[in-house]
Amino acid sequence: MLILLPPSEGKAVPRRGRALDLASLSSPALTESRREVLDALVALCREDPAKAAEVLGLSAGQADLVERNAGLPGAPTARADRIYTGVLYDALDVATLSAGAKRRATARVAVASSLFGMVRLGDRIPSYRLSGDASLPRLGPVAAVWRDALPAVMTEALGRGLLVDLRSGMYANFWKPAPDLAARVATVRVLHEHDGARKVVSHFNKATKGRIVRALLEDGADPRTPAALATALERLGWTVEVGAAGKSGTQLDVIVSEL
Repeated sequence: MLILLPPSEGKAVPRRGRALDLASLSSPALTESRREVLDALVALCREDPAKAAEVLGLSAGQADLVERNAGLPGAPTARADRIYTGVLYDALDVATLSAGAKRRATARVAVASSLFGMVRLGDRIPSYRLSGDASLPRLGPVAAVWRDALPAVMTEALGRGLLVDLRSGMYANFWKPAPDLAARVATVRVLHEHDGARKVVSHFNKATKGRIVRALLEDGADPRTPAALATALERLGWTVEVGAAGKSGTQLDVIVSEL
């Protein structure tokens, strides 16, 4: 099983740690693409901070994020599971997982990244700011870079297991599983049910996805089909509705009424 998460917009900033070494990251086939995106981002932030703020969608009060990007090559790094923060990652809370669950997290969880394409939780990365819909001067849309670079890498990472795709739409554009993988792809949507009506609420969606991943890792379940994943989630206490299989996989709706 490969659980694919979105990154967080907010990120922790390590105070100390060795500098970024692209060659040390998992999936070395992505090294050159990672270098291209990194070089383009650093050059923009060093040469034209005002333009960088515009490209990155930053306000006047966020100039420190441009400066942080400019210093990425020498910035301190930490494990990705300590860099990514926010509702989903707070609910997942990797630091408090059992020893077995931590080992499974290292092997089974990956994070989509606009800067690195895909990282594993144990990869050492710096804090950065780059949205998945950004377009960098001299490079173009970062999503296009990853659409070219990720297919072979992600297919290899998936192997013969089930893909549990928890990415948001922006990061799902980086890589879409080929149709021949559809029988082994499950996307998860969280619906908040209140007074008989259902809707997607960002906070519920993110927190529940974090809890789902945590529960699967602690349980040790390794489902091989979307239906088996639904069964595992129901056993773990969730209400799950299984959609029809399609060329992009099977959507599972997890219904929640409260946090």
